[in-house]
Amino acid sequence: MERNQFRVGTFNLNNLMLPDREFYQGETYSQAQYLKKLTWIGAQLDRMKADICGFQEVFHRGALKEALHRSEYHQQHEIVMAEGFGRGPGVALATNFPVLGQRVYDEFPAESILDLDGAEIPMRQFSHPVLAVDLALSDTIHCTVFVVHLKSKRPMMTNGVDRSDPVEIAKGHARSLIRRTAEATALRFLLMDGLRDRKYPVIVMGDVNDNHTAVTTQIVAGTPPWECWPYRKKAPVWDVLLYQVKDIQARLGYGDHYYTHIHNGHYDSLDHIMVSEEFSAQNRDRIGRVTYVSVFNDHLFDQTLLEENFEPWQSDHGQVVATIELNPPPSPWPQLVA
Repeated sequence: MERNQFRVGTFNLNNLMLPDREFYQGETYSQAQYLKKLTWIGAQLDRMKADICGFQEVFHRGALKEALHRSEYHQQHEIVMAEGFGRGPGVALATNFPVLGQRVYDEFPAESILDLDGAEIPMRQFSHPVLAVDLALSDTIHCTVFVVHLKSKRPMMTNGVDRSDPVEIAKGHARSLIRRTAEATALRFLLMDGLRDRKYPVIVMGDVNDNHTAVTTQIVAGTPPWECWPYRKKAPVWDVLLYQVKDIQARLGYGDHYYTHIHNGHYDSLDHIMVSEEFSAQNRDRIGRVTYVSVFNDHLFDQTLLEENFEPWQSDHGQVVATIELNPPPSPWPQLVA
């Protein structure tokens, strides 16, 4: 029996790693911390109840498998993982839909490499791999889900500089932004294959490390057409756009409570789910629509207001879940006219 509704979620796990292994210099989980982390992740997953869930900051597939086993809802989900570079974290997807195929992208497509005034910007690799997984949502509907983790806002400092120097910090932030912009452009190029001239649903989820109005996020989603254009000119642009479920949520209610990260008192939305026009309610030819968006951020708190330490076994990100309802299949019986 085909499902008419499913849920997709994104979850930055904040360094999910096996115990007694160093993930950053001097940082490890004890056995007790590791078990607490697994239990907490399992409880969050049972709140999310996602049929498709993308994960970031996964160091070990075995640790993710153990976390899923702590969840009643996700124990039977299949895991697809893209390993990180060197000793760094990767990304993964867990789903209870049949997996039809998968691809991992490490390098930028050659056509997407940026240049400035004729000089090529020397960035050719994602900081974290991009994972694309083809799923069968039903016998007739297939979909590709991208799990992404773009470069963080943490400044990229060169060796030997004074890390407290305001100018060096500014240069480090600029390097991070340039890298994140280059990654967003390369990701946009990869997405165009699935979006252009195809009535084929695409979902992008993950930690893009910028809010929904940031230029880097808009590069990934695409630029909407000008309102005054005629329909024939707008349609090809709509065809390759991605739609933020955050915007869909904002239109459904009076309040906007979408934040997934708090740093130095700033409440940010870094974790996003975007859908192609096949799941947009405004598209008259849609095959489904986003009906609800949940943000699980009640474990986050503003450390500038509370004298409490963040628990290392929790995630420092909130989780986002979007409910998508598929159109009912056409009736096999002709309707009688009175």
